Amino acid sequence: MHRQLSLRTRLILGVIVLAAAGLVAADVATYSSLRSFLIDQTDSSLEAAHHAVDAFVQNPNAQFGLGNAVRGDYVGLRTNGGQTRLGYAPRFYGEEKPPAPTLPQKIALPAAGSGPNDEPVSYFTADAVHGGGHYRVRAWTNGDSPYTLLLAQPLSSVDATLHRLLWIELLVTVLVLAGLAALGLWVVRLGLRPLAAIAQTAAKIGAGDLTQRIEREDDRTEIGRLGRALNAMLAQIEAGYRAREASEQKLRRFVADASHELRTPLAAVRAYAELYGRGAAERPADLERSMAGISRESERMSLLVDDLLLLARLDEGRPLAQERVRLDEVVQEAIDAARAVDPQRPIGCEVAETVVVGDHDRLRQVVDNLLANIRAHTPPATPAHVRVVPNGELAMVEVADEGPGLDDEQLAHIFERFYRTDSSRARASGGVGLGLSIVDAVMRAHGGRASASSTAGEGTTVRLELPLAGP
Repeated sequence: MHRQLSLRTRLILGVIVLAAAGLVAADVATYSSLRSFLIDQTDSSLEAAHHAVDAFVQNPNAQFGLGNAVRGDYVGLRTNGGQTRLGYAPRFYGEEKPPAPTLPQKIALPAAGSGPNDEPVSYFTADAVHGGGHYRVRAWTNGDSPYTLLLAQPLSSVDATLHRLLWIELLVTVLVLAGLAALGLWVVRLGLRPLAAIAQTAAKIGAGDLTQRIEREDDRTEIGRLGRALNAMLAQIEAGYRAREASEQKLRRFVADASHELRTPLAAVRAYAELYGRGAAERPADLERSMAGISRESERMSLLVDDLLLLARLDEGRPLAQERVRLDEVVQEAIDAARAVDPQRPIGCEVAETVVVGDHDRLRQVVDNLLANIRAHTPPATPAHVRVVPNGELAMVEVADEGPGLDDEQLAHIFERFYRTDSSRARASGGVGLGLSIVDAVMRAHGGRASASSTAGEGTTVRLELPLAGP
């Protein structure tokens, strides 16, 4: 049942129940303590008055009668045969006698003396014959007297005091509980207000607004720490959501670009095939042109598909070959090939013996791609510089050119797939935009990284770093 109640209701009920238990315990303790105190006072009064009863019994004709000492009390004698005679000492002349106390058939007195003169004494409470009153009774024996003396004092004042105390305690308890309920409701509502704000923020986030955050972040309170933790979680969720959106956008762009790049050579192959179908087989010049075009475009498609498959394998985390590779020799081979392809371009070379562990062919492909990128995006005869040196525990390869350079936006996307600094897709602007993406993926597969820096008008530098091989 309590699980169906709100947290606020459960807190208020808990406070009220605990307060009620504490107040009731205090009320019972106060009531019992006061009753015990008043009874002790009555017993002391009976103790002081019993001397007058003793004197009266010994000399009934004394000048000061019994009523002068025990006004308002019942005085009695009980014989050994159990006969009891009670007399009332009125307070005022003509006062109506109150109901007498109901005495037990047998009054047990202690064997040893417990009174001031070592007489056996017993105190007990007795009900009135009618009317619901009570009496405090003192029973004792006087010396060798065969009688049991009785002195009964009404407890009307004690009962009235306790009755008044009971009503006061009841009223105070109700008022305190009501005040606690009101104060607790206000405090709990104030304390739970941040939770209501968190619920509203969560509802907005559920509606799709991931920019919402918890406003209260106070490490001194539990709700503040909860808000800070939720904000950290929301930041991670938003970052993951944005990353997923960016990934989906990149995937859509990747598919579109790959489709476009494949469609161009396929269209050319279809055109050459149509040329052959229109009679090029009977014209040697047209036949040679068609076959050469089909072969050239097929080679372009093969290279594109190979690059895409390589990137897919690297994305899947497939391991590359792990062998000791002289990185300086790999770079020197790539430079020699680049000089053969573009003999007009000066390529400076600074290499030191550097050994890494990795895939020889993929590392060669990385350097070839960087040199091909320089040929595609810088004017003819623009100088290039290649440097290979150990740098602490890393091998560093720098490939730089003295071309026009890149701006900050181009530099930020330089390693993205199908990204080209020229947004057009003209063939004169270079390849399909996978060269540097392959460079970055191969470096990460080797446990290294690729970075680029550029200054407008001064050229671009691509830096590769990967771990050196152990001894």
